[in-house]
Parts: sequence; structure tokens; C-alpha cells
Amino acid sequence: MNWFTRPASRTQITHLQRLWLYAFAIVAGLFLVAPTLIVIPMSFSASDYLEFPPQALSLRWYENYFGSTEWMRSTLISVRVALLSMTCATVVGTAAAYGLWAGRVLGRTLIYGLFALPMAVPIILLGVGSLFVFARLGLVNTTLGLTLMHTALALPFVMIVVTAGLASYDATQEQAARSLGATRTYAFFTVTLPQIKFSVISAMLFSFFASFDEVVVAMFISTGSGATLNRRMFNALRDQVDPTIAAISTCLIAVSILLIVLGQLFKPRQP
Repeated sequence: MNWFTRPASRTQITHLQRLWLYAFAIVAGLFLVAPTLIVIPMSFSASDYLEFPPQALSLRWYENYFGSTEWMRSTLISVRVALLSMTCATVVGTAAAYGLWAGRVLGRTLIYGLFALPMAVPIILLGVGSLFVFARLGLVNTTLGLTLMHTALALPFVMIVVTAGLASYDATQEQAARSLGATRTYAFFTVTLPQIKFSVISAMLFSFFASFDEVVVAMFISTGSGATLNRRMFNALRDQVDPTIAAISTCLIAVSILLIVLGQLFKPRQP
């Protein structure tokens, strides 16, 4: 029995019968990934403008990025806000998901919907609303203001992922620990959290990306020296097509792949 005639699933459908599906998946994947793959060689171009394929290779745009005070300041702001937002969203979202899952909370569906509201409201409305509110509170162009908004935007992702992890968790293990004298908090950290740690780690990655990639809210509440990396990239594309953007995008792609690989390393292995 070769690979083509081997069953591809429990329905006894062979790989040969699914060959059309594999071909479609490859074509769709290439269509989605192609724009990303084009950016990478353009970042090594020696030209003063974006061109593909590059006529000459150079690292000048990477030097322009890493040697620029403005670009580095914006990058540090984005990283700092993303880490703070990731921490806050993971702690609050995990606690909320666990409370709604384990407790008998009145109006559980309504509370869950409130946490998921930032996914339903158009991001432009959140940006306008945050500008008016934060302007009164003096939080415009501050790390705290960005962190609060990005935490709110990341909370739905944390809630969804952690809730999914709790749904597949056997609650009797925690109940057994509590019946032996453990408090709910101690039982959570020693029994429940180790069981759902992959969901929590995945939620952390989602919340980090949700903050780091956000640009609409940043357009309203971060300006000048406090601009995030995405805000500065948007301005650079609006004013002039700077090939430095391609170099930055390539670095972001590399970081994203690295974080995904690290997340997979924590994935539980099937016995």
C-alpha cells in the first residue's frame, strides 16, 4: 500500500481522492503568502525605491532602520506597550474566563459578551472614542493610554482561547485537590493552570500580536515622539514610499515566525 492508496482519515478516503483538496490548499496558500514573500527580497534592494525583483542587493535599508533614532524609539514603544498589554490582557482575561467557567455567575452570557465587545465594535469608533476620553484624562500619547486600549482589544482573544482550553479540561481534578484541603486559588495555580498552560501561552501570543500590529487606535492617541512603529510606518508610506518599510516588514515576519515556533514548542505532545 503506497501513500496515494493509504486512508487519509477514519472515513477511509484515500490521499488520491483528496489530491484535488491538497492542490487547492497549496494554491490558496501560495496566493496568501506570495505578497509576504515578495517583500523580503525587496528589503535587500539597493534602489532608492521599492522594486521587484531588485536589480542590486544591499543592506542599506536595514542599516537605515537600525541606525535611525526615530525608528528605534517607535520600535521600543511598540514592544513595551505590546508586552504590557499582553501581561494585562492575559492576567485579566484568564481570570475572567476561569471565573465565568467555574463560578455560578448571574448574567454570564452578558458578561462574556461585554468582554468580546471590542471585536464587534468597528475599530475606528474605538479610536475616536479613546481620543475624546483620553484627552480629558491626559492619557493621549502616553504608554498607559496605549496599554489600556490595546489590553481592551486583546481581551477577547484571551477570553476565547482560554475558555476553549477550560472547556476541554476535566474539572474533577481541581475538585479533587480542593476536597483534599487546597484553596481554589492554590488548586488553580497547581492543578488547573498546568493543564491549560498551552491555551494561556497561545492567548499571550495572540494578545501580543493584537497589540503590536494595531495601527488604527495608535493613529488617534499616539503622535510625534510617542508614535508606535506601525503608526510611523503608515506615515512613511503616506508621505513617501520608503524601502525601509520593507526591511522593517521582513524583521516583523521573522519575529512572528519565531514566536509561532516558540509557541509550538510548548504545545503538549500527544501520547
